[in-house]
Amino acid sequence: MNDDQLLRYSRHILLDDIGIEGQQRLRDARVLIVGAGGLGSPAAMYLVASGIGQLALVDDDTVDLTNLQRQILHGTPDVGVLKAVSGANALRRLNPDVEVVPIVERVDAGRLTTLVAASDVVLDCTDNFATRHAINRACVAASVPLVSGAAIRFDGQIASFDLRPVADDEQRAPCYACLFPESDEVEEVACSTMGVFAPLTGIVGAMQAAEAAKILIGLPSLSGRLQLLDARSMEWQTIVLTRDPACAVCGNATR
Repeated sequence: MNDDQLLRYSRHILLDDIGIEGQQRLRDARVLIVGAGGLGSPAAMYLVASGIGQLALVDDDTVDLTNLQRQILHGTPDVGVLKAVSGANALRRLNPDVEVVPIVERVDAGRLTTLVAASDVVLDCTDNFATRHAINRACVAASVPLVSGAAIRFDGQIASFDLRPVADDEQRAPCYACLFPESDEVEEVACSTMGVFAPLTGIVGAMQAAEAAKILIGLPSLSGRLQLLDARSMEWQTIVLTRDPACAVCGNATR
């Protein structure tokens, strides 16, 4: 790192758990964020501010006036602009030291395979189960850690799935499909019909950034735990997750 980078990231470097070595790991990292909305906005901003090396931001939607209540990457002048482009512009202003790659696509399974394989950690900031499962499958196949978040009404959740190989196969972490099997019928709910408390997306998105940064640095993560937040009472619940040996994505029968 040069002198400007050492100064910019000095408050990280002062932390014993990070230091120069941990900051350099962030500088060397490639992060993929799928979704530049309510969750992707704060997640991307904190990761870029933290000094990751490259961030790929995937979204094929355009900014709508109703997004601005919570999607803080975008402003009023961005209405009608592609979210990936608007977001990339904001992130470059925040920290020109980071390579930001806007990807204006509705990515399919094949494209996700390529993008995930080129990443060190993936953040799922989407709002539908089909995409979430496609991202999870790509992460399992490439053994890339996945940080998943969701927020609707006053309810938020976050979990990390560290899918990297371990020496003891029995200690492998669960994947997203162990928690929400693809075969389950799940009712889709959207912010457009159910609403969402604006700061909730900031809380969950910021936590996704924290989890991704910790994974990259080598600090303990939420892997194996699901955190649920009731934003009305600001009470958290923790659910311990276990790998499903019969999981259609990561189970023994699929390996």
